[in-house]
Amino acid sequence: MLSSLQNPLALVSRLLFAVLFLPAGIGKLTGFAGTVGYISSVGLPMPTVAAAVAAAVEVVGSLALIVGFGTRFAALVLAFFTLVASFFFHPYWSVPADQLMITQLLFFKNIAVVGGLLALTAFGAGAWSVDGQREAR
Repeated sequence: MLSSLQNPLALVSRLLFAVLFLPAGIGKLTGFAGTVGYISSVGLPMPTVAAAVAAAVEVVGSLALIVGFGTRFAALVLAFFTLVASFFFHPYWSVPADQLMITQLLFFKNIAVVGGLLALTAFGAGAWSVDGQREAR
């Protein structure tokens, strides 16, 4: 029975990931100066370049997931991006005690997102996607 749900669930999975990343990427673009400032605040080099790369990864990656084009690659890039960002922006091991719970929650939420993206990388977009249509031909 669950195999009959594989394609609709793959589509829903891709759309739910896009719900997470697309608004974040658009927010980085519309609030670019704030994004650069936030990246600067954690000491990353070239914050303007990092902000542009982050916005591009989130927007382009989301759009790729929505239509299911280059899904495995897009999911892998988003997984790597999320993993790296988690260590810089949610370092629960170095925050004051009053910030520990939320920072730790955000860190491990991101780790779970990485796991989901890696599953999408492994299993692909499903038949209800550009990738699936191309494979069917």
